[in-house]
Amino acid sequence: MATHVSRTQTGREYWRGVLTAGGFTPAPRWTLHPVTGVGEYETQVPDDIVTGLLRLAGELVMPLGSVLLAAHAKVLAALSGEQEITTGYVTEGGSVLPCRLTTTPASWRELLQNTHRVAAELLAHQDVPAEDIDALRRELDLTGPMFETVLDPTTIDGDLTEDTALRVGIRHHDGRLVLRLRYRTDALDADSAARIAGYHLTALTLITAGPDAEHARQSLLSADELRFQLEGQAGPVRELPDARVHELFEDRVRMHPDAVAAVHADRQWTYGELNARANRLARALVARGLAREGVVAVVTERNLDWLTAVIAIFKAGGVYLPIEPHFPAQRIAATLSRAECTLALTEPGSTTTLDQALDSLPSVERLFINTAYEEEHPDDDLGIHVTPDQLAYIYFTSGSTGEPKGAMCEHAGMLNHLYAKIDDLQVGEGQVVAQTAPQCFDISLWQLVSALLVGGRTLLVEQDVILDVPRFLDTITDGRATVLQIVPSYLEAVLTELEQRPRTLPDLRYVSVTGEALKKELAERWFTAQPQIRLVNAYGLTETSDDTNHDVMDRAPDRILLGHAVNNVHIYVVDEHLTPVPLGAPGVIAFSGVCVGRGYINDPERTRAAYLADPHREGTRLYLGGDYGRWHPSGKLEFLGRRDAQVKIRGFRIEIGEIENTLLRIPGVRDGAVVVAERADQSKHLVAFYSGPKPLDTATLADRLGASLPDYMVPAAFHWRESLPLTANSKIDKKALVTLAAELATTEDDHEPPATPTEQRLAAAWAKVLGVPQDRIGRRDHFFDRGGTSLSAVKLAIALDRAVSLKDVTAHPVLIDLAALVDNGPQRHATELMSSS
Repeated sequence: MATHVSRTQTGREYWRGVLTAGGFTPAPRWTLHPVTGVGEYETQVPDDIVTGLLRLAGELVMPLGSVLLAAHAKVLAALSGEQEITTGYVTEGGSVLPCRLTTTPASWRELLQNTHRVAAELLAHQDVPAEDIDALRRELDLTGPMFETVLDPTTIDGDLTEDTALRVGIRHHDGRLVLRLRYRTDALDADSAARIAGYHLTALTLITAGPDAEHARQSLLSADELRFQLEGQAGPVRELPDARVHELFEDRVRMHPDAVAAVHADRQWTYGELNARANRLARALVARGLAREGVVAVVTERNLDWLTAVIAIFKAGGVYLPIEPHFPAQRIAATLSRAECTLALTEPGSTTTLDQALDSLPSVERLFINTAYEEEHPDDDLGIHVTPDQLAYIYFTSGSTGEPKGAMCEHAGMLNHLYAKIDDLQVGEGQVVAQTAPQCFDISLWQLVSALLVGGRTLLVEQDVILDVPRFLDTITDGRATVLQIVPSYLEAVLTELEQRPRTLPDLRYVSVTGEALKKELAERWFTAQPQIRLVNAYGLTETSDDTNHDVMDRAPDRILLGHAVNNVHIYVVDEHLTPVPLGAPGVIAFSGVCVGRGYINDPERTRAAYLADPHREGTRLYLGGDYGRWHPSGKLEFLGRRDAQVKIRGFRIEIGEIENTLLRIPGVRDGAVVVAERADQSKHLVAFYSGPKPLDTATLADRLGASLPDYMVPAAFHWRESLPLTANSKIDKKALVTLAAELATTEDDHEPPATPTEQRLAAAWAKVLGVPQDRIGRRDHFFDRGGTSLSAVKLAIALDRAVSLKDVTAHPVLIDLAALVDNGPQRHATELMSSS
């Protein structure tokens, strides 16, 4: 009796360990047209493979079932992208038990031995009553199915249970081995079932062919699937003009010199005027010794001179380096130094921080654009030879080490991207492209010049107009913009305005979103408000010459996808060995071909880590970014998230590590961590946690970070702790900090509730825009300290039906002061505020 009790107790402890380990492995999904039902696919294992499997099983002293289970584990690991998998395993008695396996052992032989050990332990404890296992699950608060796939080594006739999407049955009789897959047709189609059966056959073949081989480096894909992924999923082949961007612009100048090329506020230049200015400026650069691929910084506002400078640099054979004039001097100096820049084009009014930066860089010459115009250089085309592989521009992005990295892209990649936009957004003669993005955002470049290659027009929209949504809509309507690209968070502000005050946008035909994940709800709202205007989800990286994928939508989709690859671009979804993973499986998104840039300037270590030789296409560069994705049955790419500490906020790519490293350099900060918090409206903001001897002044922390980081990289909130939470591995526990950030957002100290009706109405609007409960908004709260941004201030103005303006919120960010402005200001404020409630 004691022995029986001990065995039962041991069995329960075994299952407690299995259940505690957890690890649900979903069955693969691959069908474009899901229908309720069950499908079957049957295949026979070749006789020579069966002979080899039986011989190997005998050598290793294990049943054939353990060999088959190891192959099944390898297939599930490939399909799920996980090394640890859980499958249902059918015992001789017919029980279906959860089997937790790992594919980390290096060789097939080690994998077989480990799988056999796990299977033996499972079978040794199979007699524990099912009700005991169910009781353990309730005790551990485990709900839902434990597995979706089942391997049955006893028969091919088993049925699918309600929670099972795929069952692999095996029949071994008279030396013949048959696999039968039964699958739910709302999860898999016939072709995918055949592929999965093929993966099992390939795994069994590889096991017999080389049991000591490193299985992680061996692919389960058939030659046909590999060929399809490498070539069939690539973008369409498009022959590009044998000319550079500025030469194509010059062709258009000759065709229609008097047509308007660009408009900014109340100024406009024709193609002829723009070309003449660009030629004079290009000659001024050459006269100052600009060599082939010499780097020229442009430090101006977004205006016509900025456009002229970009074209002039290309004409002179130089490299364009955009720098926003409002960036901190320390960051400007670091950028100029890393890029080995010797010339900086600028304008009066944009030199404050540039001058500070140049104090430490005496080798960099500053040239005012107007001065160059006045030098009266000839205004005819220069004719300097520029090759397709010549460097065109450098965009600096956030770097995890605390040092920004400058992505170098060549003329061929730039031209390929411009024609992808021209083709997919139907940019042509007479079309107007709105230029809205900041200079440091790589999408600003195609917005600036794409229309000029085909006889269209660039409409430069000023930043203060963008921050006033009604004015913005007026501007793109009056400017007859046909193509617009913005980040989803700004699209939400535009939509809110359109929903409150519906209007037509008669010329607009395409709205492209990029830089942040597009939410399905936002797409649905767009097509409800503007069903005649196509929405384009664009995806790409600075290192890949900007966007590599377009999903052009004419109605709200069932699922938000990244779309197909654009012209001449190859995209793979790969494992850590750069081998394509099965269709539908998660993996790292890799880019190949003309889109891939040259590397990070003067940064060989980070270049070697990300820019690789494409093992599938000889002589071609491959860029391995930090994004995870998978192929969708439609042939489009689906985004699954980041694999590192990089995030995008308001379209800006941010390395969390860069902020953390800067934070740690501040005196009084011992440890620091930055996390991304999400508000109720799904907008994101940065929150910093730090430890040290005592709390530091929040304004001081923000100022110290702001001295070297752009505004969009300065956290919205700072929280001091005596010590930061740690994981079991003694690393800062960021998951705990994300939870803590959410809690702190709703439990601020010294809360003084709004007192007057105006304060209460403002608090309701703040809560809606900031995504926090209204009862946590205090009358002395600071809008921007609570996580507000210029964009959320725009949304606040819209929510209050223009009762306050962006300027009002900026000048009076404390709620009580903003309420006083409304109460004491023109009667219009009070009347409009009352009506907005």
